[in-house]
Amino acid sequence: MTQMQHPGRFAGVTTLDQLYEKLKDVKMGPGWNKPEPSLYPAPKKTFVPAHWSYKDARAALSIAGDLVSTELAERRNLILANPIPGNTYATTRTLVAAYQMVRGHETARSHRHTPNALRLVVETGPETYTIVQGQKFLMEPGDVLLTPNWLWHGHANESDSDAYWIDFLDAPLVQLLEPMFFEHFPDGVEKATNIAHDSPMRFAWKDTKARLAEASRKGGVREVSLGNPSGGPALDSTALYVQEVEGGATTDRAQTTANSIFAVISGEGESDIDGMPFRWSRGDVFAVPSWRPFTHTAIGGSAYLLRVTDEPVMKMLNWLRTAG
Repeated sequence: MTQMQHPGRFAGVTTLDQLYEKLKDVKMGPGWNKPEPSLYPAPKKTFVPAHWSYKDARAALSIAGDLVSTELAERRNLILANPIPGNTYATTRTLVAAYQMVRGHETARSHRHTPNALRLVVETGPETYTIVQGQKFLMEPGDVLLTPNWLWHGHANESDSDAYWIDFLDAPLVQLLEPMFFEHFPDGVEKATNIAHDSPMRFAWKDTKARLAEASRKGGVREVSLGNPSGGPALDSTALYVQEVEGGATTDRAQTTANSIFAVISGEGESDIDGMPFRWSRGDVFAVPSWRPFTHTAIGGSAYLLRVTDEPVMKMLNWLRTAG
């Protein structure tokens, strides 16, 4: 058999070390010599379980209200970055959560972006609104409001009390895939006079709680999905669930490839996330990254939890798996 000649930059290469050096010149890497495999038998647990306290966030935002104006900042918010080395933004791989505050008689200017967004209201006065595409949506504690991608949205607090809520966005996923676009509204806050009382973009807490009361109970736990009228997820990339856990009850152990962020609408309890205990109360947020097994236990009376998850993305790509 005639030995093939090695033309060009690889002429004269006779050892692996020589081959590795030449491969660097042509910007290639030897797949057989990687320090870690690119394929592995189960998901890597890169992002870690984590918990954030509303009490701490509220205190910090109250001080920020005196120091950071809405003219200075696009949003007066606190990013809940997962505490892993090098991360300064994402709460889980695909989702980010943040606490936001708008002071009484203050507005936050309108903008739009390709990430989908939603918010859970924690504490507001009687006339606090998010303004989406020229319509006002009332913000009351426990309400969940949607801002699908590329819709203008801003906020107006017409009450005497400061307003606090939790934002959730799929921005880390958009950053990863790179179709990121952002635009300021040309004239500050979008003008709006009409209040949308009945809209698929607002899930009023009183309605959600009524649905939970009618839902079937399994071991002291009830759950409802907050979705669009056609039966799909609330947002293309994001599904929402509200769970009631009765006092003393514990949810079934769950483990899924989906990433989830939980926020406490009301009540107190404790979660075990991959062997790590976290005690929580109203307004707190905690992260359950992909493939981390978890349970929740309510302490005292019933606890109500919002789960924000990238399940629709995992389902669409046929990557959603659960452990039996």
